[in-house]
Amino acid sequence: MASRLLSILLGKCKVCKKVSPLISSNLGVCLECIRKRPEEALRVTDEVHAFTRKEYALPPKPPKKGISCSICSNDCRIPEGEKGYCGLVYNKEGQLYRIGGTHEKGLLEWYYDPLPTNCVAEWFCPGCTGAGYPKYAYRCSAEYGYSNLAVFYGACSFDCLFCQNWHYKSLTFKGNPIVSSQYLASQVRANVSCICYFGGDPSVQMPHALKTCQIVLERAKVTGRILRVCWETNGYWKREFALQATKISLESGGIIKVDLKSWDENLNKAFCGVSNTPTLIVFKEIGKFFRERPELPVLTASTLLVPGYVDVEEVRNLAKFISEIDPRIPYSLLAFCPQYILTDLLTTSKEHAFNCYEVAKKYLENVKIENIQLLS
Repeated sequence: MASRLLSILLGKCKVCKKVSPLISSNLGVCLECIRKRPEEALRVTDEVHAFTRKEYALPPKPPKKGISCSICSNDCRIPEGEKGYCGLVYNKEGQLYRIGGTHEKGLLEWYYDPLPTNCVAEWFCPGCTGAGYPKYAYRCSAEYGYSNLAVFYGACSFDCLFCQNWHYKSLTFKGNPIVSSQYLASQVRANVSCICYFGGDPSVQMPHALKTCQIVLERAKVTGRILRVCWETNGYWKREFALQATKISLESGGIIKVDLKSWDENLNKAFCGVSNTPTLIVFKEIGKFFRERPELPVLTASTLLVPGYVDVEEVRNLAKFISEIDPRIPYSLLAFCPQYILTDLLTTSKEHAFNCYEVAKKYLENVKIENIQLLS
């Protein structure tokens, strides 16, 4: 029994053949090989992405020969008869068609999330703490009795193998439900004090999100109500969309929550299928606006502490990067729970979480460990 349990806990790297409980056999490679032997390591992880995406009829990589989509930073160029990386856009007879993500059509689900809620910004957001009262919050404490309109977009610009919301791919595959921007706007009831776009990711359906924002914020302005707009994103926005989203959040009292998956580009490719360079560029661009609303952070970052992969060095580099923009930007370190493909790793250990916390605190003023109940 003990030897069987040990074999389950020990993962093996297909490149260097090392075994360790900090290696995911499902991913197939170790962190050291991703950093030092990336060509070999990424061949392995590319196969994992291709295999898992095939189940949902998604292309293994962003296509680069065909008609330009130009909605997100993947910059897909889609060949005749094929789809973009997100699965929402396809080329039929030399013309692009969009299942969702237009001004009028969004592939999404939505629900009311009572406040206070457990979003990554809950430790400083108006809905959970009353920050920014009375301009941005109805109360000087948590907004009990109010709700967040949670908009779950059913497609993504990444392919994270640890995604906790991976079931969005079923929506992409089915191509429904489709919700108009007008209908979504009509669901902003009197007790809704904020909207949060997440998913999946809003980056691939920004025209729909921005149109919805335009409708609801114009109505809010007429009635004088508070209505914050927030975003949870991987940051794969085009610059024009990033700036529009930032302006909306700044003016409404909302927060842009960017998940920085990693610092090392090859690690991001291994985990998420694509480079993290556009994310870092967009984060820096949004960070320029941080000082315009110092009383309530408009930007925050989070990083999932995946055991064996997102190590102290990753956190150090990310914290240093954030600090060079503004050391007051809040940074959340998230405990990992086995999900989707990475089901063969343990949860984040207390030791690892607190080591990362101590390193991040050397560079940043506001750091918090989230999901502490998951720490092993």
